[in-house]
Amino acid sequence: MNKGVLAGIGAYLIWGFFPIYLKTLQVVPPLQIMLHRLVWSFLFVMLLILVRKEWQQFRSSIFSSRVLLTYSLTAVLLAANWLIYIYGVNSGQVIETSLGYFINPLINVALGVVILRERLRPMQWLPVGLAAIGVLYLTLQYGSLPWIALALAFSFGLYGLIKKVAPLGSLHGQSLETGILFVPAVIYLFFAQSQGFGAFGHQGLSVTLLLAFAGIVTALPLLLFGFAARTIPLSLLGILQYIAPTIQFLLGVYLYQEPFTTTRLIGFAFIWIALLIFTLEGVYARRKQVAAAPVA
Repeated sequence: MNKGVLAGIGAYLIWGFFPIYLKTLQVVPPLQIMLHRLVWSFLFVMLLILVRKEWQQFRSSIFSSRVLLTYSLTAVLLAANWLIYIYGVNSGQVIETSLGYFINPLINVALGVVILRERLRPMQWLPVGLAAIGVLYLTLQYGSLPWIALALAFSFGLYGLIKKVAPLGSLHGQSLETGILFVPAVIYLFFAQSQGFGAFGHQGLSVTLLLAFAGIVTALPLLLFGFAARTIPLSLLGILQYIAPTIQFLLGVYLYQEPFTTTRLIGFAFIWIALLIFTLEGVYARRKQVAAAPVA
């Protein structure tokens, strides 16, 4: 099998099963988990940069106002996404977190239309409309917006949108965006330790090790994803991305026994049908484009 395909599958499998990792850290406040992810991720990717002898290249590429502004925005969006996801998982809402990543591709399309002024093909409007109906149905039935799902989808969608025009590669970009928040994160964690509510070293050896290894668990799928994105077609990567929310959904229903009522089923069905149409339309459009391309 293509190495890029294996890398993509590996990334989405890690993301899919990540709720299990987070559930073992339920005794730790979500903010502290997020900050530990950020701190240890930064140390891990910086170690990779040093091992690959790319420090000089990295340092010379980051000192410009455009680069710093771009990655300050992505850092805030990534931290917000992580915090909301951790809160969702550890408050017993794994199913809703999966909804966020199911609708993320359609949110990306909507952001492209609103922000980049992209034009949709006629058949792309149908899945966007169906997804909107699904979210509206869930909102009306439950009396409130599925805010965790929408916050995850929009924060990750905006993150991806900015990363599309970001000047650095995946490793250097990840190093900078985690580095920008590294010092504030360390200050807060030291403050928590000094005030007696820090979890690191105070909730048992297993929790301490899991917090430290969160950096590798966070950085590894991002690096695998970056390799896959460079080596396999975008259409294939688009299909693979449904692995993670599908696993999360199944974990929520069958492992964590979260309620999945008929109301939720109907709302999810609109979104699943929308994704099926969206994926098939994208594959068809790309095949048509390839067939129409002149032969060299």
